[in-house]
Amino acid sequence: MSLDVKYRTEAQASGGGRDGVTKLASGMLTVTMNSPKELGGSGKGHNPEELFAMGYAACFLSAMRFVAQAEKLGSVPAEATVDAEVAIGGLPEGGFGLAVKLVAKMPGLERDTAEAILKRAHEVCPYSNATRGNIEVALELA
Repeated sequence: MSLDVKYRTEAQASGGGRDGVTKLASGMLTVTMNSPKELGGSGKGHNPEELFAMGYAACFLSAMRFVAQAEKLGSVPAEATVDAEVAIGGLPEGGFGLAVKLVAKMPGLERDTAEAILKRAHEVCPYSNATRGNIEVALELA
């Protein structure tokens, strides 16, 4: 696959990874990381799954707006939201895996139109493309 790169960013993790510090090379964001209590940590910091959920939700909402405009499917309301739930757990064959649930809310939009936008956004969103075939992603229209 050849990618026509439009933007790059860099981040660095130090310490214990899940128990350490992650920061952007730009210096604009530094996050103290700590495993959640459910995974044996203190839960007093943030974890990769939280950051992934935030990024996926934001990216998917942008993808919804993009496809609605580009494909003349209507207009995604200003008050539209995407909630992303990211789960982590053990895989039967060993190691760990993720599962994602995306819940989109597009108040005021007809259900057929909203569903078309949701489906197309999942086809163009970079996060959806990166995860397709690797993790389960459930889509829901609220």
